[in-house]
Amino acid sequence: MKGRDKKPREDAQATHLEFGDNAAIARVVGAHDRHLAEIERKLNIEITHRGNHLIINGTTTARAHGAQVLRDLYSHAAGGHELSATDVDRAIRLGLGSDSVVSNGTNVTTPKRVIRPRTPMQARYLEALAAHDLVVGLGPAGTGKTYLAVAMGVSLLARGEVDRLILSRPAVEAGERLGFLPGDMKEKVDPYLRPLYDALHDMLPAEQIERRIDEGVIEVAPLAFMRGRTLAHSYVILDEAQNCTPQQMKMFLTRLGEGARMAVTGDPTQTDLPPGQVSGLSDARAVLVGVEGVAFTEFTEDDVVRHPLVQRIVRAYAARDAARGSHPKRGT
Repeated sequence: MKGRDKKPREDAQATHLEFGDNAAIARVVGAHDRHLAEIERKLNIEITHRGNHLIINGTTTARAHGAQVLRDLYSHAAGGHELSATDVDRAIRLGLGSDSVVSNGTNVTTPKRVIRPRTPMQARYLEALAAHDLVVGLGPAGTGKTYLAVAMGVSLLARGEVDRLILSRPAVEAGERLGFLPGDMKEKVDPYLRPLYDALHDMLPAEQIERRIDEGVIEVAPLAFMRGRTLAHSYVILDEAQNCTPQQMKMFLTRLGEGARMAVTGDPTQTDLPPGQVSGLSDARAVLVGVEGVAFTEFTEDDVVRHPLVQRIVRAYAARDAARGSHPKRGT
């Protein structure tokens, strides 16, 4: 590891940073200086750390990028947040940190935690969710489409701005085979809805989730259960919408009742529909563009906020599909 045990260089071309919170600096540096080592490797710079002083050596452009990354990570760490390798990778890629992104007030407060957008597109997505009655979020896995929509719904429910939170997914993989799965109908479809439960548990205490489900305030149900209903004063989320047909999508969207809002999320490139079947998500994107009250947010691989490897995997598949001139038909 470069420069870690040496006396700080007094290079006239070096960039000097000084921070006041030693605990926050320790989080930026990482255990055994691993965060600094990663920044050095990816930006081709040398960082010397002494106390609350960091010295950056490298080209002018690389030093400026490194300084911005360190400032942004420090800003996040100074708020008491631990920093992961994913946070460091994201700061390097975007040139800005989580707190820089959310300085415009796009945080969402839930009973268990404050949800902060991690990319500029996530910030724009949250702004759209706050301002529009129907928001369609499209893009690859790991971009936070569903998670942020659930966060907005939980926040509105906690503030009393909606009376109910309804989360739905098409159980398309089950299809005709539901009758062969063990258990009652709830036990048959719950595996397809598990990601929605996981998001809820991140934002609400378990006892509140159970109580509100029993009271009907929170409902997690397959898309087929939406038919024939009018959903008023509710926040309604349709996840994995690429797996519904155009007819199902129209059915779902027309459930919108008085005082209700909707979020529709999915990845048009990953569908479990039969070959040749048009996806309701792609159809809705074509039909609803320009309709007043509807907002579209399109994420890319740059917005992936899972493990850094996920972004590289998404890019590899996108490159393969571009070379073939086609999209994959199945996926998760």
